[in-house]
Amino acid sequence: MIVRMWRGQASAAKADAYFGHVTQTVFPELATLAGHEGAWLLRREVDGRTEFLAVTFWESLDAIRSFAGDDIATAIVEPEARAVLSDFDDFARHYELAFRMDRPA
Repeated sequence: MIVRMWRGQASAAKADAYFGHVTQTVFPELATLAGHEGAWLLRREVDGRTEFLAVTFWESLDAIRSFAGDDIATAIVEPEARAVLSDFDDFARHYELAFRMDRPA
């Protein structure tokens, strides 16, 4: 499994708009793509701003390419997100999942 990570930041006033866009539009669209395995959105308050870390899970690098194009390191930031974010990375990082421990049933 490949983990794709990307960071963005919004003002406190616009943070909920970004949250809504990602959770109601972006993540549901990703869920329809072959090879997409799930998504997390992490959120924290830093110096009066809200920082988001989008973490998506993919079956393979090829699955990411089908979403992001050949240059998978380039971030995909939709116009709706750009309109409410005050800062964001123009790149995404990718990691191979090396170990996973789930909570016992």
